[in-house]
Amino acid sequence: MRIQDRFFPQSQRVPAFASTPDAHWNSWIWQQQKRIKTIHDLRSLMPITDEEAAIIEASADHFHWAMTPYYASLIEPNNPQCPIRLQAIPSQPELTVHDYEMHDPLAEETHMPTPGLTHRYPDRVLLYSTHNCPVYCRHCTRKRKVANPATAHTNEDLKKAFTYIADHPEVRDVLISGGDPLSNSDGRLHFILSHLRAIPHIEIIRLCTRNIVTLPQRITPELCQMLQKFGPIYVNTHFNHPRECTREAFDAAALLMDIGHCVVSNQMVLLKGINDNAEIVKSLNQKLLLMRIRPYYILQCDMVSGLSHFRTSLQTGIDIIDALRGHTSGLAVPHYVVDLPGGGGKISLVPQYTVEKTDKKWTFRNYAHRHFTYIDSL
Repeated sequence: MRIQDRFFPQSQRVPAFASTPDAHWNSWIWQQQKRIKTIHDLRSLMPITDEEAAIIEASADHFHWAMTPYYASLIEPNNPQCPIRLQAIPSQPELTVHDYEMHDPLAEETHMPTPGLTHRYPDRVLLYSTHNCPVYCRHCTRKRKVANPATAHTNEDLKKAFTYIADHPEVRDVLISGGDPLSNSDGRLHFILSHLRAIPHIEIIRLCTRNIVTLPQRITPELCQMLQKFGPIYVNTHFNHPRECTREAFDAAALLMDIGHCVVSNQMVLLKGINDNAEIVKSLNQKLLLMRIRPYYILQCDMVSGLSHFRTSLQTGIDIIDALRGHTSGLAVPHYVVDLPGGGGKISLVPQYTVEKTDKKWTFRNYAHRHFTYIDSL
């Protein structure tokens, strides 16, 4: 029996889409066109009270909401705490904004030499390619601009970004982000990738996409054949919970690797009430390894306006790493990082394994909390 048949369930369509022809359901364009984005649409999928409806509409005034029929099919309709529902549907806490929260916590706009291009680190840049996503995740770092047509960039803006990159030979690595870059058509992606590959000093191109999770139908053989021409391409995706690891997601990842020759890694955002539990994270990462996706980061939720209900303590993330180390394969243990507010960049937080240090003698504790001595050489 194939791995995907043993460990990865097929998504189950909700009754509202039970009669949808497979040709439609499996079309990424149909999935985009039929996104759920009104209370009327939502009530056809699950029970929604009038109070919940009012909260959803009030929250949507601050940040639009939408989700694909596919991603909606992963929601447990009668479970208000379903981890998929919490990520996709607005809730009351989004309306609470604290003084310390920020619209642009990573200072991306501050480090933007041309529209849509952020240059913060010495050798890499982030290219904002679109304002669209299949699902507007409620924990989005770019709530200030994602889903807002005013933030869309023209091809002329992109050409200015290409010129800047070409004029800065220290840049060797480009992250194409958004929104979700796979919301672009194959033609526009080809336009972006071909211009980047024409710059002699560009070595690495990264696509930061959640389509594997929220719209796996977008990963077509045609897209992957096009990506293969511009390799090496590294894909950073964004699974947050084991429920997102479906047969469709498995097949999408396989296409990217087998046809697109892409290297795929995962960046999980640590979210209170969704995945702030070591067993959930271990289960997710073990499933990702079966999909040949390397767990890369656990990201602390950023200090974005209206996201405090998602943010855990920093100690929670450290404890999760501690609970993973030694209890599962090292391949399943990602880096836990905080992207520092104000554009300070990412730092890694790790559990404290040093018990004592005297001269050349170091005493460490291991995953089982046993102590061991190592004699250092100077």
